[in-house]
This record gives sequence, structure tokens and C-alpha cells, in this order.
Amino acid sequence: MTRTSRQRAGESSIHYAGWAVLGAAFVGVLVSFAPIVPYTFSLFLDPLHAAFGWKREAMGGAFALAAITVAVVSPLIGILLDRFPPRRIILPAILAFAVALASLSRLGPHIAQFYVTFLVLGLAANGTAQFAYTRTVLTWFSKHRGFALAILLTGSGIGSILIPPITEWTIQHHGWRSAWFMLGGIALLGLPLTAMLVRNRPEKPLIRTNHQAAGMTVAAALRTPAFWILAIITILSAFSENGLVTNLAAMLTEHGVIAATAALALSLRGGAGIVGRLGIGAAIDRVSPLRIQTLVLALAATGTLILAFAGTGPMALLGAAVLGVGLGSEADVMPYLLARYFGRKHFSVLYGLTWTAYAIGGAAGPLWIGHMYDSAGGFYRPRFIIDLAGVAFAAVILSLFLRSTFVPEEPQPDSAAGAVELALETGGTSD
Repeated sequence: MTRTSRQRAGESSIHYAGWAVLGAAFVGVLVSFAPIVPYTFSLFLDPLHAAFGWKREAMGGAFALAAITVAVVSPLIGILLDRFPPRRIILPAILAFAVALASLSRLGPHIAQFYVTFLVLGLAANGTAQFAYTRTVLTWFSKHRGFALAILLTGSGIGSILIPPITEWTIQHHGWRSAWFMLGGIALLGLPLTAMLVRNRPEKPLIRTNHQAAGMTVAAALRTPAFWILAIITILSAFSENGLVTNLAAMLTEHGVIAATAALALSLRGGAGIVGRLGIGAAIDRVSPLRIQTLVLALAATGTLILAFAGTGPMALLGAAVLGVGLGSEADVMPYLLARYFGRKHFSVLYGLTWTAYAIGGAAGPLWIGHMYDSAGGFYRPRFIIDLAGVAFAAVILSLFLRSTFVPEEPQPDSAAGAVELALETGGTSD
């Protein structure tokens, strides 16, 4: 039996060390930036307005600052993860993230403290999330790489199911200061297992190196209509998604949905995203990825439109579920399409540029909703959400202009797992 065969056989054993690494990484992602900050942000809007009189637009600006910071510093975090053992990056990030969250329990009336704290949260964000853990997990798995990635990526989805109701309950029974202190404690739960178990595999990951990666140059890709259509779709989707999700709980409660149900809607949106991710991951190699993208964008837009008229609990939950299936799947389709259109040669650079596009839309959405809320005299008009749905439907229409002019003879990866593998193949090195 060859060395490669022994390594692959080892992955099938429950005693294989990679499963313990994966379990630790899963816990880390479960309590990372991704499920905590976006999914609980709207739960604090009303309490902070009541305590300090801050306007929605001003509070949305803090979230926008964090989103932009994430996009800007992610390439640097990637460089550090390539050069140093993962724990040297992840552990300090977890500590900074947890302390910043807990410090929000000491907020005073000066909103500058709120902004500075969200800047720190943005700096630490991807050092705590799947971005930081993915590369390490992939060094341990070859035969079961797709399954391992699926488990890792569901961590943030499960966290988004569990954390919002706990946060809402804490706000209702112990106040918003205790809730933020509690979230800081939750963020620390990933620290022990990461410290003990998360490390790159001693051997080099099993990555194909006997061929030259095919694909366009960055300059050539930027001259294609396909890249700009994908970038604009990303901006429109992020604008609609972040504008809605960061205000969703406050919107629903203002329209007559009780606070507990509003928090449940946030959780359901995350849970539906898990279902969407798994379903699309199974279908994307069997059905046209372009039509899958149109479908998931349409689901997200439809869910947004349902939420515009959600004055009851069941309607709110239905809208959140439809929205979640679309948004959860969209995250898989975009990197897949980038790899199919432009190949692997400069995949990471092009994927990074779509993160910039996401940051633009993701930052603008909450700012726009906050501005409209303040301009309306402190009310969420249904028209605001209808406008967000219109932006989302514009992304649907734009997706119809994409054509199947893919790079020839390009290996077709399995959903998000394949996209990350391609990123590693184009320049990743093991520690």
C-alpha cells in the first residue's frame, strides 16, 4: 500500500486525527463572527435607541464599518495563515473578538466607542471564522474533503440558529448589557479546542501539482462582461441582504410580530441557509450553474418581498425561510461560477475582488435603511423592504444575461468545497 493510500484509508477511521481537528474547527466557527454579529445586531437596535437615542443610520454605520474592515484585512489574514501555524493567528483573533464583544456591555452615550469596537470586531472577524479554519481542515482531508468542508461550513449556520434566541432572551430578562457580555463569553468557547487541536497536517496536503492550472489572467477577466455581471450581482445581493438582516428583528416587531418570533425568524433564516447549501452542493454538478444562480437569487428576492408584508408570526417565519434558502445557496454558487468562467490560474485574486464588491453592497445596505428609517420619523415603512426586494430582483434579471462561455477542460469542483480547493491549488502552501 502506498503512502497516499494509507493516508486516504486513515480518513475512514474514527480514530483519524483529522476528525478531531475538524470538530474543534466546527466549534470555533459555531461561535465566530459570522453567526454572532450579523444575526444579533438588529436585536440591539431598539435597546440602544431607548438608552442613548442613537439613530438607526448611525448604528448601521458601525456595522458597515465592520463589513468594510473584514473585506480589507482578509487578504492580510490569508497571508499570515500561509506563513504561520494557524493557532498563532486564530487564538489572538478569538481573544480580541471576545473582549470587544464583552466591552460593548460598558457602552456609554458617546457613539464613537460603538464605532471603535466594531472596527476591532471587523479586524478580528475572519481570524475567528471559517476563513481561518478552512485551510487547516483541508490539509487533513483528501478522500472526504467535501464532507469535511460541509461540516465546517454548517458551523456558522447552526450558530445562527442557536445564538439569536439566547441573545433575545438575555436582553428581555437581564438587559442588553448582560447580553453583550454573554456573547463575549460565547465567543471564548472556541478557544480551548482550537488551542489543543487545530494545527495543519505535518505532511503536505494532497493537492494535484502535476499540471499547470488553466485560466485567464486578471486583466483578461476584468475585460469580460461576465466578471462585471457577477460583481454587480454581488453588490445588489449584499445591499439587499445586509440592509434587511441587520434590521430584520426591529422591522418585524414594529410591524406587530412579537420579539421572540422575530428572533426565531433570524434563526430560521440561518437554518434554511444550511438546507440550501447542502441542496445546491448536491445539484450544482448536475444542473446548469447559471440557472441555479438565477433560482437562488429569485428565492432570496421572494423571501424579502414576503417579509415586506409580514405582519404575523407565520408570515415572518415563511419569509425568513425562503430568504435563507436563497442566501445560503448563493454563497456556494458565486465561487463555483468564478472558477468555471475564469479557471484556476488567478481564482483567488478574482474571488477576493468579489469580496470587495460584497463589502460595497453590504456596507451600503444598512446605511440606506438607517437613513430611510430616520427620514420617515422613526418608522420602518413596508416600502423600504419592497425597495430591497426590487434590488434583489434586479440581480435576478442581471443573472439572465450570463452566458455559458466557460474555460474549457476545467475540472468541476463540488460547490464550496471545490471552490476552496481551487484556491489552494492556485497558490496555497502548507505550513
